[in-house]
Amino acid sequence: MIRPDSTEYKTQAKALLRLGGPLIVNNLAVAGMHFADAVMAGSLGARELAAVAVGGSFWFLGFTLCLGILMAVSPIVSRHFGAGDYNLIGRYTRQGIYLAVLMGVALLLIGRFAAAPLLARFGIDPEFRELTVGYVGAIMYGAPGIFIFLALRFTMEGIGRTRPIMFTSMFSLSCNVFLNYVLMFGHFGAPALGVEGCGYASAITMWLVMLALAGHIILSRHYRKFHIFSRFGSLRLSAFKEIIYLGVPIAITITAEAGLFSAVSILIGTRGTEITAAHQIAINFSSTTFMVPLALSGATTVLVGQLIGAGKHREARICGSTGILLCAGFMTMSAAFLLVFRDAVVGLYSSDATVAGIAISLLLMAAIFQIADGVQIGAAGALRGYKDTGVPMAINIVAFWVLAFPLAYLAAITYQAPPNYIWAGFVVGLGSAAMLLTWRFRRLSRAAR
Repeated sequence: MIRPDSTEYKTQAKALLRLGGPLIVNNLAVAGMHFADAVMAGSLGARELAAVAVGGSFWFLGFTLCLGILMAVSPIVSRHFGAGDYNLIGRYTRQGIYLAVLMGVALLLIGRFAAAPLLARFGIDPEFRELTVGYVGAIMYGAPGIFIFLALRFTMEGIGRTRPIMFTSMFSLSCNVFLNYVLMFGHFGAPALGVEGCGYASAITMWLVMLALAGHIILSRHYRKFHIFSRFGSLRLSAFKEIIYLGVPIAITITAEAGLFSAVSILIGTRGTEITAAHQIAINFSSTTFMVPLALSGATTVLVGQLIGAGKHREARICGSTGILLCAGFMTMSAAFLLVFRDAVVGLYSSDATVAGIAISLLLMAAIFQIADGVQIGAAGALRGYKDTGVPMAINIVAFWVLAFPLAYLAAITYQAPPNYIWAGFVVGLGSAAMLLTWRFRRLSRAAR
């Protein structure tokens, strides 16, 4: 066996950063939207911030499930791109768009008609429950638009063109902040809709960013050979099934983690306004820093898939290992930043002394689990490049729902423990996932030679 030298790792790192750089900007822009929502809602009061926290978790749970299914487009397209099968790229993109519309309409209907009874059943504090229902009902209108955008985005990732994704995300951030300003606070003649206006602002932005990316694809000559929009026709069940077959395990895998965070947010929503608002501050900042390894994970999926499609299995293994190291390295720096500056971070969100004190203790827990979070998302991205989705799905279910969630539930509901004890579940879940997914990658990549 020939061991890779440092030059090979540097080559793969440069390729990952070149592809992942625009995706990092994209993900940070998305996180910036959530950050703006939290800060602008926080300026209205703790009730409004808590409503955005719980409502955002409710929306994000459904969004993540559909996101995961559509993520299958990226490794499928990357394989066909690496093999030079350009006509198939357009076919799979169109099937992804059809699937996006179906899922978007379904989620819209669920959000509009099921949010109120579900939130009541979960025991969300009545002090801000009505505000939460209004936010969820408004943001759901954007579901079809953002899912079509994702089908197009993952196609562009698969062929290695990520810069347009970066520009559209920057556009979406500016749109969201402006529309929040108009609809939440009632400027330029618009009514002051508060938290509900925040939801409508996000929904409108989702449609605008989809139209911007679709327009770019239609007008640019780079995509004509793929015939993405020129051959619309009926469903091709074989391609449709392949996306679903590969995407459902991905969806369950990432929803197992995202669902844990959303479920814990809902559990914390039963503990009162101050604790919920503090949780929103800590989870919002942690989610923002997570956007960088998430982007690098996506780039790892694409490059590993392209290398395997071209028959370069040794290079694919080096690329996957490099992606894991980059993700872990960034999250190590993020954890160090949180340990030093967590007081200043909390001050950006709220001046409420009670809320700030709780949030500071939660950010300490976040600093502990961030390194494991970087390792597990890097390994998951590498495994998707191998189109390995079944085993990672099982690993995440065990790590997050067999181990982590029961601990969080006991702390939040059974023992009414302080919120940092609830967050200990995150440490256990992410640590377990990091070890098991890394083991899976090492085993699979060695066998694929």
